[in-house]
Amino acid sequence: MKTNLRTALSVMLLWSVTMLCAQQKIELQVWPDGAPNTNGITEAETEKRENRPTNITSPTLTVYVAKNGNGKAIVACPGGGYVHLAMDHEGHDMAAWFNAQGITYAVLKYRMPNEHHDVPLSDALQAIRIMREHSQEWGINKIGIMGSSAGGHLASTAATHFTEDSRPDFQILFYPVISMDLGICHKGSRERLIGKTPADNLVTLYSNELQVTAQTPPAFIMHSSDDRTVPVENSIRYYQALVKNKVPASLHCYPIGGHGWGFKDSFKYKRQWTGELEKWLREL
Repeated sequence: MKTNLRTALSVMLLWSVTMLCAQQKIELQVWPDGAPNTNGITEAETEKRENRPTNITSPTLTVYVAKNGNGKAIVACPGGGYVHLAMDHEGHDMAAWFNAQGITYAVLKYRMPNEHHDVPLSDALQAIRIMREHSQEWGINKIGIMGSSAGGHLASTAATHFTEDSRPDFQILFYPVISMDLGICHKGSRERLIGKTPADNLVTLYSNELQVTAQTPPAFIMHSSDDRTVPVENSIRYYQALVKNKVPASLHCYPIGGHGWGFKDSFKYKRQWTGELEKWLREL
C-alpha cells in the first residue's frame, strides 16, 4: 500500500512540475512573404518516418517561450544529413529541459539544400533575426544557435558566416559535421549541400574550421570518440580553430556513444552532458 501511495505521489509531483513549466508554444513561418531563394525541390513534403520530415520547402520556427525567463534563447537545428530532420530527440524533446532553466527554446524546421548551399543558412540566420525581433516581447537578450550532426554544420555555419544583424551570441554543437574535407567529412551531408564535384572555393567556404575568426561566438561542443558517422576530428579541428582565435570554447568528448544520441536517455553520458551544458549556460 505504501509503495502504491509513493508512486501516486510521485506521479502527482511530476504532473505538478510539468504544469508549472508548461510551455507557451508558438509556430511561425520563417519566410511569411516568401523566401529569397529556392532549393528547387518540387516533391511534396513527407515524413521519412515519424518526426523525420523530408523534402522541406516551407521552413518554420516553433518557439517555446520560457516562463520567468533568464534572458537567454536558443534556436535548435536538428540533424539528418541535409536530407531529413530528426525533429524529436534533436529538437522538440529538449524544450521542457531548456524552459526549466529559464531559456526560451525554438526548433527550426529548415529547408533541405538539394545542392543549393545557401538555402539552409538563409533559414538559420532569418530564425535568429525573428528571435531578435521578438526579444522584448519574450524577454530575451542573448540568442544562441544549436545543432546536431548536419544541423551542427548548419549551426556552426551560422556562427561563422553571419551578417551584422544575425550573429548568434553563442553556439552549442552536438557531434557536428564541421568540415567538407573528404578525409573527415560526412560525405552524404557534403554531397547534398555542395554537390558531388564541388568547386574548391565551396569546399573551403563550408569547411567551418577554416572560417573561424575572433568574432565567432563562444562554443560548447560535444562528441563521442567512437562516432563512426561523423568522426570526432570534426569537433577537434573546430575547437582548435576557436582556441587559436581566442574564442571561448568548451569541448567534451565522451569515450563511447556513437552518433545521434541527442536527448535520448539511452546515451550513457546524458547526466554528464546535461550537467556540463547547464553549468556553461549559467556562466555564459
